[in-house]
Amino acid sequence: MEANWLYPYRTVRQPVLAANVVATSQPLAAQAGLCMLQEGGNAVDAALAAAITLTVVEPTGNGIGGDGFAQVWDGRQLHGINGSGRSPAAWSPERFADGESMPLFGWDAITVPGAVSVWAALSQRFGVLPFATLFRAAIGYARHGFPVAPITATRWREMADSFRGFPEFCRVFLPGGQPPLPGTVVRFPEMAETLEELAATDGESLYRGSLAQRISRCAEQQGGLLSSDDLAAHRPLWVSPLAVNYRGYTLHELPPNGQGLAALLALGILERFDLAAEPVDSVGSVHLQAEALKLAFADVFRHLADPEVMRIDGSRLLDPAYLDERARLIDRRKASFPGPGPMAEPGTVYLAAADNSGMMVSLIQSNYFGFGSGVVVPGTGISLHNRGAGFSLESGHPNQVAGGKRPFHTIIPAFVTKDGQPAMAFGVMGAHMQAQGHVQMMTRVFDYGQHPQAASDAPRWQVNHDQSLSIEDGFSPDTAGQLARLGHRIVSGVPTHVFGGAQLIRKTADGCYLAGSDHRKDGQAAGF
Repeated sequence: MEANWLYPYRTVRQPVLAANVVATSQPLAAQAGLCMLQEGGNAVDAALAAAITLTVVEPTGNGIGGDGFAQVWDGRQLHGINGSGRSPAAWSPERFADGESMPLFGWDAITVPGAVSVWAALSQRFGVLPFATLFRAAIGYARHGFPVAPITATRWREMADSFRGFPEFCRVFLPGGQPPLPGTVVRFPEMAETLEELAATDGESLYRGSLAQRISRCAEQQGGLLSSDDLAAHRPLWVSPLAVNYRGYTLHELPPNGQGLAALLALGILERFDLAAEPVDSVGSVHLQAEALKLAFADVFRHLADPEVMRIDGSRLLDPAYLDERARLIDRRKASFPGPGPMAEPGTVYLAAADNSGMMVSLIQSNYFGFGSGVVVPGTGISLHNRGAGFSLESGHPNQVAGGKRPFHTIIPAFVTKDGQPAMAFGVMGAHMQAQGHVQMMTRVFDYGQHPQAASDAPRWQVNHDQSLSIEDGFSPDTAGQLARLGHRIVSGVPTHVFGGAQLIRKTADGCYLAGSDHRKDGQAAGF
């Protein structure tokens, strides 16, 4: 379906049309990526320069100590890479036996950070510019300073109190004891030195060099179990994306341990309904989508884990007969609260880039809980993520915490093709909002014909862990009431940032690109 040019939502943004495009959650990062394209780099070079810059200018969502995933269309085929790290080999269920849930802060929430390994692997395989060149903007902003963008400053302020118990975090990220105000110029000189070290070693220092030694030494001194051997053993995984057809297009998601399978399941279920017959933003449209996602998450939360220990192949959940069975459980007249199907068992920043050669990149990286675990490695500026919080403590669950294991992951980059050719790279940030955001972007673009900026501007909803339904401001006044009468447990007054931020780049029929960026972040799309 070709995009229409209506602007149905209140917005201050226009979509960007260009032959070369970068769309990110922060303007300085978008410009850093665009500079690489202007210097002869390709979409991968642009995406990586933007990703590296984001670790400096938006530390509230990602960092050098985070994880990363990507999908790349190289001009001929689609490639996937999973940069999530494993838990320390010395972890065991017994270490966490006294807790009711996995720790959110400290060393017991930290797995091996994988984002840097994704940067290096993508550059080596697809990039044309020297790896060190991609760090230029990030190093400059870290050393000489950058003005903090408004929404980033708000998130910084909201999260500050959660990390005040970590002295090194406070020294680096709360200068003068307080989070910076919008427009305040912030400098990270130690982070600049770390980025220079990574640039000079093709990222190896973080895993098998001096930075790895500093991380493992910090862990040992503070009671953590992450070792130099854990870091040295890390390698990103090249993977084949899973896919489902939807309205003549194909959505590609990375396989587990990421939650992209939830988006595929939900769209596979929705394919069995004429969603476009329900008006956009109507109760009927929201109800069908929410019910499909409840069914999808019930399966994903039961079965998804590190693929090395999953008891079923995730692709089995996409079997047409199984999708038929799940779709029959949806009642248009009332909400349901489903469990998993009968299957026999054997934080975050997103960006997209595209160039005039046809290469397109969908990339996401995250520290998870804003700044992550609260642990900042002394003298490096590296804020370590808290992806270990994604493990389960349930005995016998495939995602139960253990040593040398990848946790359930929320961050997922999406890619769409049509007839074997690239159609759209996109993502939506925000924990379990991400798979739901993918479904909402797909239906808006391919059921309702919205262009990327309109789809990004539109109000969103979110199915919560308890299967209640959060509704963002922007829906018609009676929508929440009608959904409640269908049996949905409605949660209103939820902060806008909970519904994530989206970035989308869609390829046009003439081979150019149409990009949109989200007002829920400081995002920007830029092109030439």
